[in-house]
Amino acid sequence: MSARLSSPSRRIAAIGAVVALVVALVATGIAIGKNSGGSGKREPAAGAAGETSPSADERQKVYAQLEKASVRRGGDDPLAVGKADAPVVLVEYADYQCSYCGKFTRDSQPELVKKYVDEGTLRIEFRNFPIFGKDSERAARASWAAGQQGRFWQFHDEIYAKTRKGDALAEDKLVDMAGSAGVKDLDKFRADLNGSASAAAVKKDQEEGYSIGVQSTPTFLVNGRPIAGAQPMSAFDEAIAQAKAAKKSDK
Repeated sequence: MSARLSSPSRRIAAIGAVVALVVALVATGIAIGKNSGGSGKREPAAGAAGETSPSADERQKVYAQLEKASVRRGGDDPLAVGKADAPVVLVEYADYQCSYCGKFTRDSQPELVKKYVDEGTLRIEFRNFPIFGKDSERAARASWAAGQQGRFWQFHDEIYAKTRKGDALAEDKLVDMAGSAGVKDLDKFRADLNGSASAAAVKKDQEEGYSIGVQSTPTFLVNGRPIAGAQPMSAFDEAIAQAKAAKKSDK
């Protein structure tokens, strides 16, 4: 999805795609970003009494839609780790002031990389999804700026090394963290942080998340399978195994 839907026809097309996807989600009882060990302001309504559970085929169709809407597989994406053609892609929507996002980064991400990314099964694609105002937006732009010098993941991990909020994400503090993360040209980093390209990149990620119904952070899609909140490693193991099996059966 483009950073700006400049023409009326594009806006109408985008709205139509969103409506179709939301209808599919509601029909199958799948909720994206439901608060479950995560941060956010909204929570989806529970299903009505007497609703039937969606079939496996119905769920798989929605997962395929969500995968198509969220996965990019850009070979030169600095906000991604893992092979572009890995069978499973985990997309993470996160905010740098979100404590649960930090917990995932410290506890689960290293294990996912070691267990699945390094051996070629999994690719992780990060999406900036700031929901807590200007401090979150500034940090999101800073992470993109670090990525322009090949140090996104080092900077990402530096921010999430502990919970940081408000003034801890002021511009000078972000520049200091960039230096600690190995960003070489801090003048360029500062310029990129404040530039229009970083704002457009963050907006693109936000619009993508909103278009598929992301409501809280962290939210994950594993080949379209939603996982919301700081879930145990077993939840990721299960989703990755299911996604890998589904991808294999499609061939």
